[in-house]
Amino acid sequence: MPRGRYSLLDPHDHTPFAEEHFHCAPGPSGWRYVSQLTAPSGDHSGSVDLALDDLGRPIRLELHAGGWQVRGAAIDGVTWVRTDPAGTHATEGNVRAHAFTGTSPAFLVATARLLRLTPSDSATRVRLVAFTDPVLAPRTVDQSWALVDRETHATDIGPLAVDEYQVTALDTGERHTVHIAGDVVLAAPGIELEELESPPSTFS
Repeated sequence: MPRGRYSLLDPHDHTPFAEEHFHCAPGPSGWRYVSQLTAPSGDHSGSVDLALDDLGRPIRLELHAGGWQVRGAAIDGVTWVRTDPAGTHATEGNVRAHAFTGTSPAFLVATARLLRLTPSDSATRVRLVAFTDPVLAPRTVDQSWALVDRETHATDIGPLAVDEYQVTALDTGERHTVHIAGDVVLAAPGIELEELESPPSTFS
């Protein structure tokens, strides 16, 4: 069960805005990721609880940030309920999308798991619902994912397979690179892996 800490940074000026303490693991029916976020001040700033089925679809999502809460799942596309900090209003949303995304590294692993690309595959288009900080506002985004390289690196714990993805935002054409090993993000814009107590899990 990988357990560790990510630094989350502004991808433009690299200002840190949170640390994400996480643990994750594959199970008999899929994969689960749980994390707590702390602000640079040390205050608790949110949490992520994401569970995927064995095909990589989100069967349960629960996000907390700034007093807001989102609960969602893959139902008729993706469906979610967003509740305000006072708990007096809840709004439901539904989009014909494949999955969710957001600032947490969990969503990069989840998208890669959903697409299951190989280096010989052409770029694949995916529609996602992004929940943006700090109020978890939903926004539909279209991306293109391509697995451009897969390398195995020798480490102290044995061979480590690293996948390099090129991710393109289809509305702006902006491209960036994401490196993932198993169920851990090694590098991505705005994400730095600071600590890892155990090696990444491997998916069958």
